[in-house]
Amino acid sequence: MIRIDSYEDLTEKIVGWLKNYYFDNDINAFVIGVSGGIDSAVVSSLCARTGLPTYVVCMPLDSKFANTKLSDVHSKGLVEKYDNVKRIEVELSSVYESFLKSVDWWTEKGEYTSSEHANANTKSRIRMVTLYQIAGSVGGIVVGTGNKVEDYGVGFYTKYGDGGVDIAPIADLYKSEVWELGEYLGVDQRIVDAQPTDGLWDDSRTDETQLGATYPELEEAMETGKGPGIEVLNRFNTLNKHKMEPIPTFKL
Repeated sequence: MIRIDSYEDLTEKIVGWLKNYYFDNDINAFVIGVSGGIDSAVVSSLCARTGLPTYVVCMPLDSKFANTKLSDVHSKGLVEKYDNVKRIEVELSSVYESFLKSVDWWTEKGEYTSSEHANANTKSRIRMVTLYQIAGSVGGIVVGTGNKVEDYGVGFYTKYGDGGVDIAPIADLYKSEVWELGEYLGVDQRIVDAQPTDGLWDDSRTDETQLGATYPELEEAMETGKGPGIEVLNRFNTLNKHKMEPIPTFKL
């Protein structure tokens, strides 16, 4: 699937869009959570290229060493390359553990009895709160890192977690296009090659393991309405419709 003729032109357009939004809305900074994955690496690189104040935030939270290492490599590399980039690291594991203990009111044994899925979403929401705390402190906005498949195809994000953002510069790009843009931007090859994962689970499950289809299969399904990913696309799109549509509101 070829939709983009020039990644140089695309880069210029997105960087220009970011700069226009920044000045039109009297913003003081961009704030991006950097996970060690390709999406956040591309978005933070684009923000850095604006020359405007950019905060890249690493938020270890029961994180796998590989993810933490890649987020460190990328964020420190941006700081070395761009004078407008500042790196912040916030360790959130203890916050998460304390929160679970506080809400675990129905057991006398002190065990976590909330569901694994709820716990994963809580990790994402704690990170969102952290980003908005920083953004509020510096007069900035939180820049989203979701791509088109995740944001508008299968709804593969946490509501009010990584889905809680102010602007979304790559949400109209398919994952394959994000990978190619990352190559053009010079993102560390280890990040480009890494299997996509949300890093929210105790095991090492990948995005494609959770979804049951590859990103290229889902992209084909979104573009053509057919292919091996269409069943998965339809199932998740229906299941996660509540994330992608306005909140239902009773009206008088």
